[in-house]
Amino acid sequence: MDSPSDLPYDERRADALITVTAHSAAGPAPQVQSAQVLIMDRSLSMSRHKLDEAKRAMCAAIDTLRDGTLLGIVAGNHQAEVIFPPTGGLAVVDARSREDAKLRVVGQLAEGGTAIGQWLDRARDLFASVESPGTVRHAVLYTDGKDEHETPEQLGEILASCADRFICHARGLGEDWHHDELLRITQALHGTAEAVVTIADLTEDFTRLMREAQRIVVPRLYLGLRLNSRFQLAFVRQTRPFEANLTGRQVRRDGETHVPLGSWPAESRQYQISLRFDPDTLTVDELMRAARVTLHAEFPDGTRRPCSESAAMAVRRRATPGFGIVRSPDLTRVENERELGMAMRACADAQLRGDLDRADHELRLATGLAESLGDTARLRLLRAVATTGPDGRPRLRRDASRGQMLRIGVDSTKTVSRPVESRELSVRDTGLPRVCPRCDTTATSPTAKFCEECGHPFGAGGPVDAL
Repeated sequence: MDSPSDLPYDERRADALITVTAHSAAGPAPQVQSAQVLIMDRSLSMSRHKLDEAKRAMCAAIDTLRDGTLLGIVAGNHQAEVIFPPTGGLAVVDARSREDAKLRVVGQLAEGGTAIGQWLDRARDLFASVESPGTVRHAVLYTDGKDEHETPEQLGEILASCADRFICHARGLGEDWHHDELLRITQALHGTAEAVVTIADLTEDFTRLMREAQRIVVPRLYLGLRLNSRFQLAFVRQTRPFEANLTGRQVRRDGETHVPLGSWPAESRQYQISLRFDPDTLTVDELMRAARVTLHAEFPDGTRRPCSESAAMAVRRRATPGFGIVRSPDLTRVENERELGMAMRACADAQLRGDLDRADHELRLATGLAESLGDTARLRLLRAVATTGPDGRPRLRRDASRGQMLRIGVDSTKTVSRPVESRELSVRDTGLPRVCPRCDTTATSPTAKFCEECGHPFGAGGPVDAL
């Protein structure tokens, strides 16, 4: 946990960054029951080549599942149908059931509209049929269209009923879906969202997801927060490897606030906790515990227990006003990354609705932030749709495809694990002028280190327990 303790005299907010790392299990992997639900879009827009490629990906994913896995398949359009197993519930994977599942996938025809919430609702019912406690529950879905046959409110109600029940990854095929809908689903269900512009790439993606899911042995993780009575929880956000707002999912349990984190294979994830308080309630220069943080896991027997030592988030109110204490560079970076993501989504949204002036402005803002953060992945996406306008400033290419803009939207939440060397971000290689992300002023030199207008840099004792 990275928690700067010193707070300015007039500060009303305290933040901490918490990194949770999942390691590969040492020795033989624990025997954990795994349940997988594959959700396929069979709406009319999936006709011919698209549905054929999607069927190939579904069949490859089924082949990847090991014997003993529980499997269900939902085929969706404006309704949802469990096409495997035909008897309801989930089936145990073996050689015979695997072939039966693939035959039922291959037999699907494209018809009807799109109601993704109905698909997820059926997946939730399938997972609910699993009686074994501590089962890893994982779903993947793809769609090529917008969620047109249900309201956003209906989708929201279903997502709330599915939250903390299973993990779901979502993929957008082609260019007719919308990034906001995919991100809403995956952020609610702790999954990842991706644009699959070349539909033939779906097979490799689905098989990778299945392999990763079968390496998960901890069904669920929770961040447990025990707050000092003088502090309130402002928000909890996931910040790496992708951003998600987790604030609305908190539940009370045994005197703690538990925030569901989902589960994942071997990798690290980072979270930002923000607490608010009245500064007048804190004694100047006294170190105080604002919160105690504990990681909880659901074990194979279905019980939830701590799986880490507790860490104290301690703060000290200094007599110095705000300008006298340097803010944590890591927290500053996290907030700049969030601003970058918002600018990327705003750029994509503006272009998709035809507001090119706004799209140009957001592109310049996002590009400047990506450069200063050293975020080569998102910077590469932005430069791919950028050109130099008549006024010498970067602007959006007028021939940028819808697929490119959807990728910018859906990848806007992805964050880098660390800053890269500035040599990997050579601005002079692009031929584009450098634009200040703060005031939108174009620098006279493409290698300028600071904005000439506003000065913004381009690159660059135990705590008192008062519970």
